[in-house]
Amino acid sequence: MTDGVLDEAYERLHRTGPEFQGWLSNHGPMAVEALVRHGHPHRVHRWLDDYLDRLDELPRGLHPIDDWRSALGDPKRAGDWLAYFDRELREHPWRDVLGTWWPRLLPGIAAGATHGVIRVGHAVRALDPDDENQQRLTELGQALGYWAARWQPIPGTDQLLAGEPEGPGTDELLAGEPEGPGTDDIDVTGALAGVPRIDDQTGGVRDRLGRLPGVPRWEPALATLRPARSPAEAERGLATLVHRASLDYLRFGHAAPVMLVHAVTAPTAVLRTLPALDRGLWAPSLTAAWAATAAMTSVYAPADGIAPPTVTPATPAEVFARAARHGDEHVVKLADAILDAYAASGDERLLSAPGYAGQLI
Repeated sequence: MTDGVLDEAYERLHRTGPEFQGWLSNHGPMAVEALVRHGHPHRVHRWLDDYLDRLDELPRGLHPIDDWRSALGDPKRAGDWLAYFDRELREHPWRDVLGTWWPRLLPGIAAGATHGVIRVGHAVRALDPDDENQQRLTELGQALGYWAARWQPIPGTDQLLAGEPEGPGTDELLAGEPEGPGTDDIDVTGALAGVPRIDDQTGGVRDRLGRLPGVPRWEPALATLRPARSPAEAERGLATLVHRASLDYLRFGHAAPVMLVHAVTAPTAVLRTLPALDRGLWAPSLTAAWAATAAMTSVYAPADGIAPPTVTPATPAEVFARAARHGDEHVVKLADAILDAYAASGDERLLSAPGYAGQLI
């Protein structure tokens, strides 16, 4: 993306904080990146003119991050985390910073209802062709800072993501594993179909996630998806997870049209980030993404789905154009993720999901 519209949009957004109204996520950087990516830069500034009015100012720091472990997941330190990553990305190559912090942040993938990892995924994609661009480096820093400040584990994932690797190539979960595909791929579809639901589906995401330990079948269901045996298998597993979650949106999206979008966009963000990571981090990335999608499904989806809706057929370009005209940030981001999944699978059923989300939201 060489169009300066994205950088102008980032400049406007980087004066604002990662959250507003207490804890709602700032979707601006993610939505504008998707709009520019899919050929709608002309909509960006008008969209921002409306969206910026609801955002808070950039938070001020309290004191520099020294012990990062104790500061993880402390939203009062958001300003400190933003300053920390701004400095890190000025002093070190962005792939080195990402490679160091990805395994530290990954166990807290629920951060901000998964918006921490989603924002990082968009930032990494924007940097891929233009990795010395200061606005895009700043965006990656703000994305990582937000993830760190809201770092939140998903109950039951501590054993799945055992250990705390310090950087690329040190992940013990992959030690000695073969590089080639196994004789059978991971059964993502079966594992997702077996995810139990919490009984009390009321309240916000943090309350709902807090109920997961009380679901007897939650941890066994989470462990159903075996670890990837190779980076290639992890990549395939992530692609299947995005595909399956997208189809599930057509069955369950009516119950929580906004929140179930994240069951699709969170693993999409992880999948997009893989090429910038050491391949030793790909298997735990699948594990964390699986936990995120399973958790969002458990706490927001009903036990029984409905028949997929009928949506007027459209080409991929028109699917996104409709989402852009709709203007809701979740519809835009879902369309962006769905087009990735469609490009990988050719499954035309997926193209109904953004239009359905547009009807529901």
